[in-house]
Amino acid sequence: MKELQSILELIRPIGWGASDILRSYYRGNKQDDLNIEYKDDNGKDPVTAADLAVSNYILQQLKNELGSEEFGYISEETYQKQDGKNNSEWVWIIDPLDGTKDFINKTGEYAIHIALVRNKRPELALVVIPEAEKIYYAIKGSGTFVETRNGERKSMRVSECKNPQDLTLVVSRSHRNKQLDYLLEKLPCQNQKSVGSVGGKIAAIIEQQADVYISLSGKSAPKDWDIAAPELILTEAGGKYTHFDGTPLEYNTGDISQWGGLLASNGQCHEMLCQQAERILEEFAVNKE
Repeated sequence: MKELQSILELIRPIGWGASDILRSYYRGNKQDDLNIEYKDDNGKDPVTAADLAVSNYILQQLKNELGSEEFGYISEETYQKQDGKNNSEWVWIIDPLDGTKDFINKTGEYAIHIALVRNKRPELALVVIPEAEKIYYAIKGSGTFVETRNGERKSMRVSECKNPQDLTLVVSRSHRNKQLDYLLEKLPCQNQKSVGSVGGKIAAIIEQQADVYISLSGKSAPKDWDIAAPELILTEAGGKYTHFDGTPLEYNTGDISQWGGLLASNGQCHEMLCQQAERILEEFAVNKE
C-alpha cells in the first residue's frame, strides 16, 4: 500500500475538486437543480443532487487512484447498499456534504469529510470547508495543517484556554432537544458560538474560535462519516474527542451510529467536562421522572 503521505498528496486535489462541485450547486447555475428529497418521513434528513454528485465524484476518484483491492469504501450516500461492517483493513469513510440543511439554507456552513480508517481508528483525514476555501488535513502522529486555495499551508493548534468559564461552546442551530439544552445550560462554559456542520464546528475549535463541542444521541445519533475525519484533525491539533466516559470513538464496527454523549474539546478541561456532563444528565433524568 502507498504510504499515507503519498495518499494525502493524491486526495488533497480530490478535496478541492469536491469543493468546486458543491460550490457550483451552492452559488449559481445548479442551485435550482438540487432535487431535494428526504431519507425519512419527518422531513428532517434531506439529501440533494449535490450530495449525490460529490459522493459519486469522490468515490470514483479514490477508486481510480487507489483501486478497491486494498481499500473499502463507506459513504453516507451509498451505505444503505452495503451490508454492515466493511471487512477491508483500510476503509475510506466519506461524508460528501456535512451540513446539508446549512447548504440548502445558504448559511455557508457546510463541509466535506474524507477519512481513512484502520482497526476502527482514523489514520488520515481531510475536512474541506468550501466557503472558507480551506482544507484541514492530518495524518496520525504528524499534526494538523490547513491549506488555502492559493496553496499556502500552516500548522494548526487548539487554544490553551484552561478556565472552564472562559471556554466557548460551539453549538448547532438545528440538532437540539430538551436534554441537550438542559446540559448546555448547566455547564460552567456559557459562551456560545453557532456553527452548522460538525466539520465546521471542529474547524472552529482548531482555529481557536471555540473550545468545546458536545453531541447527544436521541432517537438518532451522529454517524461514522460525521465524526471520523473531524476527530483526527482535532486530536492531531492537540484536542480530544471521546465518549463522556472517556472511551475512544470507533468506526466501521458494523453500527455506523455513534450512540451516547460525545465531547470534543481543546483538551484542557476535557475529563472534568465529561464528568460534569454525565452528572448533569443523571440529574436531568431524575427531574424528568
